[in-house]
Amino acid sequence: MNGRNQAVVITGASTGIGAACAIHLDRLGFRVFAGVRKPEDGLALQKNSSDRLVPIALDVTDASTIHKAHLLVSELTRKDGLYGLINNAGIAVVGPLEAVPIADLRRQLDVNVIGQVAVTQIFLPLVRQARGRIINMGSIAGLSTMPLMGPYSASKFALEAITDALRLEVQQWGIHVSIIEPGAIATPIWNKSALEATQREATIGDHLRSLYEPMIAAVRKIVEEASKRAVSSDTVAKVVEAALTEPTPKTRYLVGRDAKLRALMAKLLPDRASDRLLSWILKLPR
Repeated sequence: MNGRNQAVVITGASTGIGAACAIHLDRLGFRVFAGVRKPEDGLALQKNSSDRLVPIALDVTDASTIHKAHLLVSELTRKDGLYGLINNAGIAVVGPLEAVPIADLRRQLDVNVIGQVAVTQIFLPLVRQARGRIINMGSIAGLSTMPLMGPYSASKFALEAITDALRLEVQQWGIHVSIIEPGAIATPIWNKSALEATQREATIGDHLRSLYEPMIAAVRKIVEEASKRAVSSDTVAKVVEAALTEPTPKTRYLVGRDAKLRALMAKLLPDRASDRLLSWILKLPR
């Protein structure tokens, strides 16, 4: 099935999963409105896509850009409405909860949770018009967390709840809502979050840093090893295609062997057993 020129909006399409989804869906024939924060990111997307792809300035934390993007999409889709809304924009704040600045935690939730709802609220009437679909980009971190991943996991756990509630609220109009739950994916978000985490560590006191240093080193090593096995963002784009085109899409799509294993562990293991296993795997201080 190709997109038959059906319109979709993708947030966070500058790089990584969002860019892969924009290019992949464009090649399938969808009319892609790719949300980017910088004009040069939009130009880069256009070099790898057809004339159907339209970059739109969209910052999910900025109400004015959301409003302007909605006006543009409404004008260009007119009576057809919006077949797909892919809430992909996100950031990753990592670090010990005791040391994470509250401003960083607020931004984590603002981008990954509040921003998703803000975009959904304004575009939902267009999705209703087309009896379309909404796809939220979650993470296995929304089902199973790890030490130092508290802020990021909190945002993804919240997105699970939002997806479940929204799915029931909009089913009356024939709208399907799905969440994608990838494991380790090769995207720039983790390089950026690692750099920010290093900068954040440098700002906390020596005593607090020394308390968590063994754990930070252990988790960093595991993350580096996982990144070597990470699947490409194109893999996620194909799953997004399935969520858009299957007659009855799944409510949840796990992506990657590691995501499926962690989901199984979360389902089967009691908390204490899971804690012991993770502590052993990560070689956490106890």
